[in-house]
Amino acid sequence: MRLTEHPILNFQERRGKKVTIYFEGQPIEAYEGETIVMALHAAGIRVLAHTFQKDRPRGLFCAIGKCASCLMTVNGIPNVRTCITLVEDGMQITKQKAKPKLPTTAKPPKWKDPEKIDADIVIIGGGPAGLMAAIYASDAGAKVALLDENPMLGGQLVKQTHKFFGKREQFAGVRGVKIADILEEEVKKRENIKVFLETSAIALLQEDDTKLVVGVRKNKELVEFRGKAVIVATGAMERMIPFENNDLPGIYGAGAIQTLMNTYGVKPGDRVLIIGAGNVGLILAYQLIQAGVEVKAIVEALPKIGGYFVHAAKVRRLGVPILTRHTILRAEGKEKVERAIVAQIDENWKPIPGTEKVFEVDVIALAVGLRPSIELLHQVGCQIKYAPELGGHVVIRDKRLETTIKGIFVAGDSAGIEEATTAMLEGKIAGIAAALSAGIASPEWLKEIEKAQKELDEFRSGPFGRKVLKGLEKVVVE
Repeated sequence: MRLTEHPILNFQERRGKKVTIYFEGQPIEAYEGETIVMALHAAGIRVLAHTFQKDRPRGLFCAIGKCASCLMTVNGIPNVRTCITLVEDGMQITKQKAKPKLPTTAKPPKWKDPEKIDADIVIIGGGPAGLMAAIYASDAGAKVALLDENPMLGGQLVKQTHKFFGKREQFAGVRGVKIADILEEEVKKRENIKVFLETSAIALLQEDDTKLVVGVRKNKELVEFRGKAVIVATGAMERMIPFENNDLPGIYGAGAIQTLMNTYGVKPGDRVLIIGAGNVGLILAYQLIQAGVEVKAIVEALPKIGGYFVHAAKVRRLGVPILTRHTILRAEGKEKVERAIVAQIDENWKPIPGTEKVFEVDVIALAVGLRPSIELLHQVGCQIKYAPELGGHVVIRDKRLETTIKGIFVAGDSAGIEEATTAMLEGKIAGIAAALSAGIASPEWLKEIEKAQKELDEFRSGPFGRKVLKGLEKVVVE
């Protein structure tokens, strides 16, 4: 199930040294630099666990460490997020079939003397917003600590093979994977940026004028980050929709499928049904075809396609039908997806009897939207407001992206669901604004904020930006 040929990506160059891991005692081929679940998928293993109450099979869903679907026991330690944990030679992996218990022989981590990192600005999240925030905060004179729980920088950019829209300064015409490389190189050039990968932020606290971020590195080491300001750029989580058997292995968030095939070169399956005809669903369709996967159809509940015409036209030219006013009724299969049943819906969103269609597929991709990851912001006490136009609950902030707690900023999808281009522009604004808030940047940097704000306004001025602007009216304060 590993990809050996791709029109854009070269996975042979990316893969590290071959190692062996053991799943339920059986040897599995893996490569250094890939996560456990990617190696298991490459070996055809889809069922990662069973629920201990009803013995329901569980499989990968988000692939970014934000859900519980990939929890497994690794080297005797239960509840390991295998989607963001890198393989190691000789590693022992087992399914969790009952309520997991920590073995009595396991040695607890040494929490008493955590490593302490002092910085001017602490940035949580190494995606497009976090990377741009780090670059501009650094250029404004700040010492930056950048942490991300994934094993690589880039966030959603590392799985995007399509070329971006916008202006040249916003990487128009450049593929997302290349933008990730460019931003990572820029970060590496700056000596006052220190990067911490495989480090999960588990707490954001306020200590007088100092901000404290508590992180756990590689599930073993406690790290304390202190700064004058914090930028939360934690991205978003995949949404789920209700339908029968929506928990079967083989039902993935769209981002998980992109991670499988575009980041690690693993085919998610052979035949895919996509739910959702927004930009993500449309782009996912031709990315799947690039990887040699058959796309049976795209199902959209709305009466019209939600994404850009250029993406929809490309998908249709490739022969993929787009079924508007349709919804999925159920998935079928014993231990994993074997088929999907969809039906047409009426004006009241009710399935119309007799319109059912059966698709023989082994993958159902949910491209039904995202919700901002605001858990840390909520924890520290930032004011929250519901804005459905931005994806759900978001924090109240000013035009410089400072929240209701002085010195805490937000950027990217954690501020509201938009595009990677707007995430990068918000990252630039938040990075400079945080440096100004910390008393480090000179007033001349205000011109750069104004420039980025103008570019944001231009990018949002089209028809797709109207909904976002309506949401921003609810949460942006003077």
